[in-house]
Amino acid sequence: MRNRVLPLLLLLVFALTGPLAAQNFNYGSAIVATPGEILIGQSENQYSPGYVYVYRPGADGVWKQVSRLTADGAENNDGFGKRIAVSGNTALVSSITADSGRGAVYILSRGANGSWKQTGRLTTPDLQPGDNFGRQVLLDGDRAVVSSRARGTGLVYLFTRHGDSWAADTILAPGDSLPKQWYGATIAAAGNRVYVAATALSFGGPDSASGTVYVYSRDGNGWKQEARLAPTANGTRAGFGVSILPRGDTLLIGSPGYDRGIGTVFLYKRDSTARWSVDSRLLPFDGKGFTLFGATLAESGRELWVGSPGAQQFEGRVYRFTRDTSGWTAASKVSVAGLEKEGQALFGFGLASNAQVVAVGIPGQDFQEGGVALFKQGPGGWKVAGRLTGDVVSLASITGAKRECTTGKVGIFSCDQVDLMSFLPVKDIGGKRGIELNDIWGYTDPETRHDYALVGRVDGTAFVDITDPSHPRYVGELPKTATSPASIWRDIKTYKHYAFVVADGAREHGMQVFDLDRLRKPAAKPITFTPDAHYTNIHSAHNIVIDTTTGYAFLVGGSAGGEMCGGGLHMVDIREPLKPRFAGCFADSTTGQAKTGYTHDAQCVVYHGPDRKYQDREICFNFSETAIGIADVTDKANPKPISHQSYPNVGYSHQGWLTDDQKYIYADDELDELQGLVTGTRTLIWDVSDLENPVLAGEYVSPNKAIDHNLFVVGNLVYESNYLSGLRVLDITDRLHPKPAGFFDTVPVGPDEAQFGGSWGNYPFYASGLVAVTSMKEGLFVLKTHPTGMTP
Repeated sequence: MRNRVLPLLLLLVFALTGPLAAQNFNYGSAIVATPGEILIGQSENQYSPGYVYVYRPGADGVWKQVSRLTADGAENNDGFGKRIAVSGNTALVSSITADSGRGAVYILSRGANGSWKQTGRLTTPDLQPGDNFGRQVLLDGDRAVVSSRARGTGLVYLFTRHGDSWAADTILAPGDSLPKQWYGATIAAAGNRVYVAATALSFGGPDSASGTVYVYSRDGNGWKQEARLAPTANGTRAGFGVSILPRGDTLLIGSPGYDRGIGTVFLYKRDSTARWSVDSRLLPFDGKGFTLFGATLAESGRELWVGSPGAQQFEGRVYRFTRDTSGWTAASKVSVAGLEKEGQALFGFGLASNAQVVAVGIPGQDFQEGGVALFKQGPGGWKVAGRLTGDVVSLASITGAKRECTTGKVGIFSCDQVDLMSFLPVKDIGGKRGIELNDIWGYTDPETRHDYALVGRVDGTAFVDITDPSHPRYVGELPKTATSPASIWRDIKTYKHYAFVVADGAREHGMQVFDLDRLRKPAAKPITFTPDAHYTNIHSAHNIVIDTTTGYAFLVGGSAGGEMCGGGLHMVDIREPLKPRFAGCFADSTTGQAKTGYTHDAQCVVYHGPDRKYQDREICFNFSETAIGIADVTDKANPKPISHQSYPNVGYSHQGWLTDDQKYIYADDELDELQGLVTGTRTLIWDVSDLENPVLAGEYVSPNKAIDHNLFVVGNLVYESNYLSGLRVLDITDRLHPKPAGFFDTVPVGPDEAQFGGSWGNYPFYASGLVAVTSMKEGLFVLKTHPTGMTP
């Protein structure tokens, strides 16, 4: 997976969708607090329909879950709980992905016994797939307000309750042109006014990166636009309107992207002529870039709480301000212990308060499963009064016998000519709450002949014995370097009987060296191992490549410190595995997005291909974002570029693998599908028989639209991990004209389209013919192919 920069993406999320709407943020993003009750949404788990948890305080004052709600007849991945609104004994809960993305808003009523029950549904005619009706919901007495993405820029629907029924009242739309903005990103209401924010869908154009808040008022003739508010100077990419808190003739508007992401909160006042103007601004007293101050707002008595999920490198903080006769004065910051261990916890991305507590969302907790911290004020000030989390729903393990793919399905998984030997969910290979998998490698013990899957997790490496493939056994784990944060990028390769492990975006993780002979003596319970050596000349690396013939490792995509080699090849002599030694750098500055030679992945071999000039030289084939590059690294003190070549519709040159005769490379581009540059999953076929003149000889474009990730070549077969379409096998007997030869889709829900998730990698090099496959949220699949008429 490409190393994407979260700060820019998070700011884009705010600009795109308003508060609490990031697609990857789950429990703790949507929170509603009413007297004596807290409701928290958990909409994102694809193996559940989505839930809303209801909490109430017990006799001991401890908040406890009293129920878990979902929609009647809801299906997995419906996204119930994306938005919640409560007024009195009525609640609205939205499911924006329901009904092919048309969206749904359910009406719930609280009975005399205090329990919630679904009693109706708000709807509007002519909804289309992707309209996301219920993107935001608001309930103010007998008025309901719902936004959608209808018509491309968005609409806001007003409903009025008459007795026990609700009727559509008005549809609000922007009265001016809003190119590349989404109207209805945030909505608020108070008295006879409704406030609607429009936020940017692009950073281009004069208004697209700032945001706008429309103020509507009601009179006898209906609703009319009273004002159109926009940020003042320094408002580029401001996210103006991401949060709105109205109070009579005053209005607080959060602008977390203001001033390079430091953020601010504008206080507007309305005068007797109905004119709104800025009265003052609130700022974080110690704010720095990407603090994102103003992402969320909540009042508790005379205090204003302001969420700043970008503070402290996205750990997040909440600022408290106290109101007195002179206005708002800074008081302090609020946090909880342990955020630094969470990495990007985003504390403060959700906020809600009632008379008893303030609830602060931590949607990045537990690797984006999410959590909520409750704060209660006492004699000594505000103290943590509880921590809440939702349930994690995962697939069940499948072991005990081979499941043949004979009808196009193995259980819930689609397949063709690929059998399932076993499946272990993440939790069964050491993954705690929220842990996901990433890359994978394999190892066969030359003495015992046991096959092992070396499975990357965001928090370490899991070792699974798959010798009996239908009875896999989790042997133990090698945790990440203790001082490094968890990372979604972990890579493992082997040399002799050692595993070498790196992680990206992981500060001082370095390269771990682990003696795989230690797996020969398993214990009754899985073992927590420690590394046998630790190489620290580079702090983080995106990937590791090993030439097992020469005994050299090549760490690529370096970051975070140490000798990063411009993100190119950091070469390490591992011929004595427990004494790795730095050997040199290679980076071709004509490649990479920043022209530093940054390399995402590579394959390094002692060359025996058709180009006689380079016979028996150590050659690296590099995938360097903008191009493929070929380098001679035989002399580590003086490595030399041979050639580089880009190609049409390049998105991100990601990874590839040579054929056995080293004449062709099959490669993947990770972003061409996502960017709409191709019509389906594209595999690039490079003729590298002349190393000084690599030629794009062909392309195979699958009808699937999944993003392609890691692929490997074994004989006449290519094994591709293609995110949401799982493992895809291609027959390359005719090198320039691949044909489908089977598949196993590791994600049983959702479309095969250009999104991240699903199968990260596979290892198809076991002599047994097994293929071990990781799927990020799902777990480890042990598969075996039987393509008709084919042998590997």
